[in-house]
Amino acid sequence: MNDICISCFGRLPAGSPRTGCEACQYSVHTWLRELPRHLVLLQDMLRPDTGPARRGGVGRAHAPIPVRLEVLDLTGPGHPVPWSDAHGDQTGGVPITPLLYGWARYLASDFPAVRTDAHGTVHIERCDGARVRTGADVPGLCQWLDAYLPYAATRPWWDDLHEQLEQLLHRVRRLTHTRPVTRTKDAPCPTCSAWSLVEREDELHITCTICPVRLTPEQYAEHRAQVMPALAALALRIGTAQQAAA
Repeated sequence: MNDICISCFGRLPAGSPRTGCEACQYSVHTWLRELPRHLVLLQDMLRPDTGPARRGGVGRAHAPIPVRLEVLDLTGPGHPVPWSDAHGDQTGGVPITPLLYGWARYLASDFPAVRTDAHGTVHIERCDGARVRTGADVPGLCQWLDAYLPYAATRPWWDDLHEQLEQLLHRVRRLTHTRPVTRTKDAPCPTCSAWSLVEREDELHITCTICPVRLTPEQYAEHRAQVMPALAALALRIGTAQQAAA
């Protein structure tokens, strides 16, 4: 049992079997739902932009590569772990599908499976592979991993899964020029009283951009219900007074 999350070092509930907190598990859940949506953008970006030939400028000694290598690094085949790079000439990282498939195989090999032999004896063994019924492509692997996140968040390798998926999303977003949607909340911060609470779609907690406040959606809803009626009444009084003064 752990006292803190091994990914964000946040406090875990007393006696929890978790190694990853609920907030970090929620982030991985949203990343796995986000990854398949990037595939169409990445496939459109695979071929470099082309245009009419122009006169002048410097020439090429060879034809341009017909694909964008940084996109191919993400969408092409590969190995689940980086190869040893003795010469230091490798770029990019593990592509999306091999990384997801590698984690699915690793998680399956760690997951306890129950088997009953011919004599009725129950054996607890490791699974012999990840059976992805919807297909071992990016959507199927993301769906499979998402289903096993509650188990993964109790394992000692949770921080590796969290870190590698986070780095993968950074690589993808850098190419697709996308970022998680952030919404400003209408209630003020309960600690610093500033209108600085924001909600980010890949984070469980609503956070303050000024102070360290972190609220669950339920805590924010309770806080909002307490403060907004009084603020609305104050705004009404101010508006009425301004109209009377005019």
